[in-house]
Amino acid sequence: MDIVEVVGDFVNLKKSGSSLKALSPFTSEKTPSFYVVPSKGIFKCFSSGKGGDAITFVMEVDGLSYIEALKYLAEKYNIAIEEEVQTDEIQEAQNLRESLFIVLKYATDYFQDLLHSHKEGKSIGLTYFNERGFSDEIIESFNLGYSLNVWDHFYQEGIKKGFTKENLEAAGLIVSKEKKVYDRFRGRVIFPIHNVTGKTIAFGARILVSDSSKNHPKYLNSPESELYKKSRVLYGLFQSKQQIRQEDNCYLVEGYTDVISMHQAGIKNVVSSSGTALTEDQVKLIKRYTQNVTILYDGDAPGIRASFRGIDILLEGGLNVRAVTFPDGEDPDSYSNKLGATAYVHFLTEGVVDFIKFKTALLMDGVKGDPIKKAEVVRDIVESISKINDAIKRSVYLKECSDLLQISEEILIAEHNKILITKKRSNQKGSQDLEESALLIPLESEEIEVTDYSMIIAYQEKESIRLLLNYGDEIIQKLDDKETTLWDYFISESEDIEFTHPIYNKIFTAMIQRNDENLPLNIEYFLSIEDSEIHKTIIELCAPKYEISKFWKKKYHIEVPLEEDLIKDHTYSNILRFKFRVIQHLIEVQNEKLKTALEGEVDNLLEEISELKHTEMEIAKIIGNVTVK
Repeated sequence: MDIVEVVGDFVNLKKSGSSLKALSPFTSEKTPSFYVVPSKGIFKCFSSGKGGDAITFVMEVDGLSYIEALKYLAEKYNIAIEEEVQTDEIQEAQNLRESLFIVLKYATDYFQDLLHSHKEGKSIGLTYFNERGFSDEIIESFNLGYSLNVWDHFYQEGIKKGFTKENLEAAGLIVSKEKKVYDRFRGRVIFPIHNVTGKTIAFGARILVSDSSKNHPKYLNSPESELYKKSRVLYGLFQSKQQIRQEDNCYLVEGYTDVISMHQAGIKNVVSSSGTALTEDQVKLIKRYTQNVTILYDGDAPGIRASFRGIDILLEGGLNVRAVTFPDGEDPDSYSNKLGATAYVHFLTEGVVDFIKFKTALLMDGVKGDPIKKAEVVRDIVESISKINDAIKRSVYLKECSDLLQISEEILIAEHNKILITKKRSNQKGSQDLEESALLIPLESEEIEVTDYSMIIAYQEKESIRLLLNYGDEIIQKLDDKETTLWDYFISESEDIEFTHPIYNKIFTAMIQRNDENLPLNIEYFLSIEDSEIHKTIIELCAPKYEISKFWKKKYHIEVPLEEDLIKDHTYSNILRFKFRVIQHLIEVQNEKLKTALEGEVDNLLEEISELKHTEMEIAKIIGNVTVK
């Protein structure tokens, strides 16, 4: 499978040398540190530490099990998976997540079937969707359905199909109360909520026929479960993610029908927070596909003010925010139906403003010459600007704010800096900053005081494994029709070296076994081993974090040799450094023994130390290190 295609469904990849890079889908980073290496079929996220192959990526990005990820990829690539018909006992023995997916898939099909086949479903549910202008294609795309206005019809049907009461209750489809069981969504149209891979994880439901004697909520959602955490889900993202990437913009609306109406109007780059306050996790989801968000607000000024926190969260997440406001009493759904598709698209295009103009216009509308209220508005807007992480963008917005509010830019900058300083002091309270230099590994050429040879040796072991993983099968020499690979060269030059680090030793031992069996030293084999530590190490050693720009030579006229061009010399140098550190460690060990040696042991130890010192000096001359006698 093509890892670029798989990962590309979730993040916006851009070319970077022989790799591709993107902003991490796992963190809120501002600079791309997420890399995909097509030639090796792996990804590596340096900000979160995650890495692996296409299957691992799908598991990590959408919280799936290994089997779930396999099924998703099999479906994506139209690969048939043979599965045995499962008995109730086997189904009950499955883990909770898989059981929930099975139950929710059944419920989705059940609700869809009632909408199209049952008399009540067609007369109430389908009629409602048709009156909203939803086409058959749109209804099918969003898997819309209907639940009968019967106390336990779904429950009884589910039991007949082999599901247990516990299955149905865990999925949030039934309610068990005072020894009575009834369907949660009875008498409602159904909006399945999907994860980014298209699997149903929950439902939203709208009541159509209300009973005035009962206080039923208009909308009802599934309770949170192992699969469904509403703060981490955006309604419509599965149906919209490709268009969001293509348009490089995401429209953010409030409700289910807002999303569907916009799709009906031909605007498919839209998602909804489903009536909940926007969260950091939802912002991260949007950021996988674009850095541009346009919020669509209903024509309700108090409601808009109450939702301003969402703008700040988007800004903190590094997104560019714009807004469109609908006329009083209108929302994306109603206004789409009123204008028609063409006029609606024109309205959205012409009515968009950046968040500064939007927020300023709305807040200043209630000031009416009151200086105290105006000062509060200024602080509110500057507070929002301070959420932006990009210094240049902050500067531009402060200038625009100065022009709009007719306030000195210097005063706004001073207020802005005060907010940042206060925030920084608050974040640093009770903690101590780490110096970046403390995390750097010194270069071999630097003068360093070595006090832990095991650490230095482990570094050389790590470098050896890295070279063998990336270039082990490369032909580095041809002589009399005999080809020598880097692996052959390494073995011949390092016969007396033993690996001491547990993980590197395990990998090197596996390499020896593969070589003995005439099998290639590719990373696919190591990723197939069921050992998370090996997986993590392999990915770290095979994913390059930096690459020299192809424009470097052209711009600066500097020839920079690539590692693969000097691989033989690099390997030889590494072997020498490896031996050098091992010998230094042995000298240290023998010197410690000398401190407590018996009289008859001293001469032998001194002789061994002398031989080791001699070897150390010989290697040092070659690699250019200076040693102390």
